[in-house]
Amino acid sequence: MIHEIISPMHIIVPRRTKKDRRIALNLNIYRNLHHSVNGQSKKIYTELMRDQLEGLIIKTPVEITYRVFKPTKRILDKMNVISVVSKFLLDAITEYGCWEDDNDNFVKTETILPTEIDRKNPRVEIIIKEI
Repeated sequence: MIHEIISPMHIIVPRRTKKDRRIALNLNIYRNLHHSVNGQSKKIYTELMRDQLEGLIIKTPVEITYRVFKPTKRILDKMNVISVVSKFLLDAITEYGCWEDDNDNFVKTETILPTEIDRKNPRVEIIIKEI
């Protein structure tokens, strides 16, 4: 069976006294954020993914394929995006009980396809194939 999941490339973190903060799901951003903001970002991401993941059952082992749709022609290091999206998504899938765990015994391969441009809807498309 094949499962298709769409992930955002950024999230919005609400703040009390300042304008809400837009945080790109990118390793360069992730590594420089305060650990509490990273934790908050992961919780917000997990909640954003609820509609797609809640009640989903994925039989393991699986192969996962990622494709990034960027908003501009600007050069993008797609691994910076995939590394954070993969971590957040696989942890969310585990948290929602869609599978037992996301370790090497269950996730056999992760493949990254060439990046495409979608100015109106930047995203990461994830295909999870049960094997």
